[in-house]
Amino acid sequence: MRRRWRKLLRDPWFLLALAVVLAVLAAALFAPVLAPYDPAQQFEDGLSPEGQPLPPNARFLLGTDLLGRDLLSRLIWGARVSLLVGILANGIAVLIGSGVGIAAGYFRGWTGIILMRFTDVMTAFPALLLAIALAAILKPSLWIVILVIALVNWVQVARVVYAQTLSLVQRDFVEAARALGASHSRIVLRHLVPHLVPTLVVWGSLGLSSTVLLEAALSFLGVGVQPPTPSWGGIINESQAYFTVAPWLVAFPGMAILVTAWSFNLLGEYLREVMH
Repeated sequence: MRRRWRKLLRDPWFLLALAVVLAVLAAALFAPVLAPYDPAQQFEDGLSPEGQPLPPNARFLLGTDLLGRDLLSRLIWGARVSLLVGILANGIAVLIGSGVGIAAGYFRGWTGIILMRFTDVMTAFPALLLAIALAAILKPSLWIVILVIALVNWVQVARVVYAQTLSLVQRDFVEAARALGASHSRIVLRHLVPHLVPTLVVWGSLGLSSTVLLEAALSFLGVGVQPPTPSWGGIINESQAYFTVAPWLVAFPGMAILVTAWSFNLLGEYLREVMH
């Protein structure tokens, strides 16, 4: 394991992905300090004489948006939204998925059949369409988006944990614990969960990538995080009409979404190699 980590720390792609993730984390945590301006502030000189957004310049490094607000400040604050949604929604999804997978794999029988058939039903629905439907029914807000994404992202975790739990419950150490009279909760918490932690860590990091993309898609479609809270998908949604005259309004938040999702996905793949 130590040799794998040493090799990993010499991989330039891993270091690049790690640097991007740390930069997004720093932007999210220190947005009030790092952002040059208030993301909601509309500057009188933030628009051209014709009323168009300003391109990148010395004062507004990434230009301004359609209301004369600093785009860089809105992107930095948008990182806080993306990371908050990613961590909380993905954490809830991992908890739900691991609970369903462990229960189905450990108890098996009708319990396992019912839980896994329900998981199959959830898998049959496209995640984005299901998320749009749930977000449209409920009142869109930051916390509703977190809940919706968690409810559509747990199924993959459940299937993986179920398969691993089925394998673990047949191991000698589990049979020995049963023979010694250990309770179900003790067997699950002391003997199954520690062996599942590497899988949960890997799937948790991989899930951050899809969560960032899903949050951006929902905000872009207008059923995600609502204005005036800045989010990367919401910025693109607001700027559609200005795509030809102010392409930076779409290009910069699009690059932020792409690079962040790629970095989380790459880190997850590297963790999978190291921990398995």
